[in-house]
Order: sequence, then C-alpha cells, then structure tokens
Amino acid sequence: MSHSAPTSAPTQQRVFFRPGFCWDKQNAYLFDIDGTLLRSRDRIHYNSFAESVRQVLGRELVLDGVTLSGNTDPGILYDAFRLAELDPEHWEPHLKAVFDCMCSLVAEQKSQMDLVKMPGVDEVLSFLHQRGAVLGVGTGNLEAIGWLKLEVLGIRHWFRFGGFSDHFVARKDMIAHALSLARSLAGPEASVCVIGDTPFDIAAARDNGLPTIAVATGHYSFDELMQHQPEACVSTLADLLSTPS
Repeated sequence: MSHSAPTSAPTQQRVFFRPGFCWDKQNAYLFDIDGTLLRSRDRIHYNSFAESVRQVLGRELVLDGVTLSGNTDPGILYDAFRLAELDPEHWEPHLKAVFDCMCSLVAEQKSQMDLVKMPGVDEVLSFLHQRGAVLGVGTGNLEAIGWLKLEVLGIRHWFRFGGFSDHFVARKDMIAHALSLARSLAGPEASVCVIGDTPFDIAAARDNGLPTIAVATGHYSFDELMQHQPEACVSTLADLLSTPS
C-alpha cells in the first residue's frame, strides 16, 4: 500500500533481466496495485484505517512506525494494534467489521480519489493481453478497495481475477491464493509471475516459487530492489517494452 509520491523519480532507464528469464512469456501475471500500477495522491485509503477503528472500536489508531508499503491491510492493522500493545481479544473479534467499514468509507469517497497511473501501465497490460496471458492482481488491498482503485483508474477491464488480503495477514499467503486462482484459469502447470514494487513482493513470490519483475516506481529504488535478487528489475513498466525480450 502506498500513499504518497516516491522520494525521487527515476532519472534514467535502468533494466535488469536474469539470463534465461523471458519476462513476456509467462502464462499469467499477478500485478501489485499501489506503487506498481498507480500512486494515490489522496489519503482516502490511509485515513480509512483510523476512522474505521474509531467507528467500530471507539479507539484512536496511530500508524506511526507501521510499515505501509508492501504490507497488507490486515497486516497494517495487526502491526498498529501490536505497537499500541492492545490485547488481541479486544480487537480480533471486530476485524471484519473494521474491514467492512474501511471499504464503505473508501467507496463513499470514490469521486474524490486522486490516482496517478504509472508509466507504461496501459501499454504493458495491452501487450501481455494480446500475447494471451491471464492477467490478475496480487495486492495487499482489501478486495473492494483494490477493485475500486482499478475502476477509477480505468484499467479494471484488463484483469480476470484478483488475489486480495481480506483473509490474509501475510503477503505470501495472499500470493499463494492468487497463484491458485491464476492456475485455475491458465492451467495447473502455468508459469506465473509477480510484478511489484517492494522487497515484500519479491519475498512473497519467492516463498511460492514464483519469479518477480520488480518496478522502481514505489518507495524503493532500483538498487534497493536489486539487493533482493528479482528475476527482472526495471525503472518503470514502460521500460519493459523498450527492451528486446
């Protein structure tokens, strides 16, 4: 999840492909949303955490010190409650109500969403679709919020399925679920690739035996992502199409 512009925009095209990895020949792709497909210039999703906890639990929630980028929505709440040293018995029974409230709050502000599409998104999605790939999302967003963002951005129609965080705190478990959905559509032996902007995407993919295309359009630089050894790394999605496969 991402809520602000990257600290510095890419100043030059940088591309890495591990020898033997063909980025455009996978059967299915799992796209992260925040930082990979789009950036939110509003704070609607971010503010929904505290407001939902306030409405459902009557408590104030602070996200200071909580990792947001690459985390799941449930993971953000778990981490915030843990840092506040709240006993799980006081909040775990109410999590679904908090999630439902978050989704409602975001939906109510749909017209105020200010989303920026990352470079090359339309072109890459169209290119992979034309090659017959099955396109899905693998995101830490709750399902209603994730689909809403893609709808507002005008790219919802490209995706046949989605792996979301509603029932998963750990990103690797969300990716495992998304992988099963991908292979139910593309075949049990289908090659599936994760596309994301954080080291957490790379780790979750690796935990599921999947390759990653890392994109430096979020809060992590090209060099920071390369430290985690993705199969491919690019400055922006647009760079994928400007490089011979």
